[in-house]
Amino acid sequence: MLKAGPAAAKIVHDPAMTDYIDTWYRRSLVGETVYPPRAGRHEFETCVIGGGLAGLSAAHDLAACGRSVILLEARRIAWGASGRNGGFLTPGYATGLDAIERRVGREAADTLYRLSMEGVDIVRDRLAQWQVPGSHLSAGVIYATRYDSGETLRREAEVENARFGRRLQFLDRDALGARLNSTRYFQALLDPEASHFHPLNYAQALAARITGQGGTIAEESPALKVEKHAGGHLVTTPQARIAARHVVFAGGGYSDGVAPALARAFLPIATYVMLTEKLGARVHEIIRTRAAIADDRRAGDYYRLVDGDRLLWGGRITTARNADATAITASLRRQMVGTYPALADAKIELAWSGLMSYARHLMPQIGRLEEGLWYCTGFGGHGLNTTAVGGRLVAEAITGSSDRYRHFAPFGLAWAGGPIGLMAAQATYWYLQAMDWWRERR
Repeated sequence: MLKAGPAAAKIVHDPAMTDYIDTWYRRSLVGETVYPPRAGRHEFETCVIGGGLAGLSAAHDLAACGRSVILLEARRIAWGASGRNGGFLTPGYATGLDAIERRVGREAADTLYRLSMEGVDIVRDRLAQWQVPGSHLSAGVIYATRYDSGETLRREAEVENARFGRRLQFLDRDALGARLNSTRYFQALLDPEASHFHPLNYAQALAARITGQGGTIAEESPALKVEKHAGGHLVTTPQARIAARHVVFAGGGYSDGVAPALARAFLPIATYVMLTEKLGARVHEIIRTRAAIADDRRAGDYYRLVDGDRLLWGGRITTARNADATAITASLRRQMVGTYPALADAKIELAWSGLMSYARHLMPQIGRLEEGLWYCTGFGGHGLNTTAVGGRLVAEAITGSSDRYRHFAPFGLAWAGGPIGLMAAQATYWYLQAMDWWRERR
């Protein structure tokens, strides 16, 4: 058993590893299929590069249409952020609706927001219809504020419910206190249609559906080169050469630059998650809900109960791949104990990190580079819904059934700033942390 305190857990983050890193998701994985590399030369209509949820979703929808598709994954299915995130399934994007509307106008912003809601429906329907083993699907997400903002939250709920047909519920301090026994919170919005679940088991189910519908998956198959070829493109891996009419780039924070235009357009940002020991009945005295919880800070925390009485607690971001894991674990634990002092002696059993891809505009990057070359990436820590709808839009474009991917055209592949962009992102995060601190103490 790991002891509580700053050295409670060593964060697992090793981009050189091939097998899954040690996370709660890995430990609770129900079944596991290995998809060996393909050797030799092969032809497919579409080659998807990247076996996270974006690539899996695109490959699934193509296979469901009877299209010839192969998915290449450099390590394992959902090895990166797709298989080790917080597990929150909510509408929206990494940036807010107001920012989207300022950029594209009211009508286009509404369309984009409804697409994010469609992504929630896609995942929720799949989990329900497929009866995914170990999905641990639970309804409800609470968005709690750490300062008094009741009237603002009421208006937000009224506007979104009227504008998008949502069912957000305003919780005053008493109603919130009945669910969360913490003096840190003031009011909240409850979204009963949002969910939380086990993304790695879901990813395995997606992979099984792809191959069950005639698609092909090859793990441990990094794409080394993509070049033009007669009638399409040629993708080279260490073992194979894949000729394909269409290629979909669906990598994330671990992408290695096989598509330079994409590599320069997003930043790899690390986020962190920890898992407590089994807390027993006492955790239900302070968290009296099955809903997941996220606070309102930009530099905020998110958490939920797993295994009945453990807390899976996430938060913090860094731009450094080799950040001080001990300090970050200790910081997460301080936030947990500061929110729930009754957990002062709770032990941390496990902690891990993952790299997300963020675009400068904080929106998904979904579109076409040139004839036959597509991209679906940059989900900015808000990917469980947007990967699903992004994969669908790219599949629709390839099959010719729609051009809905064009709704994301205003959010293209602008340079993210490279090392300077990373420094700016870290400075912005620190600024937001300071603003959160000041706002809560006013």
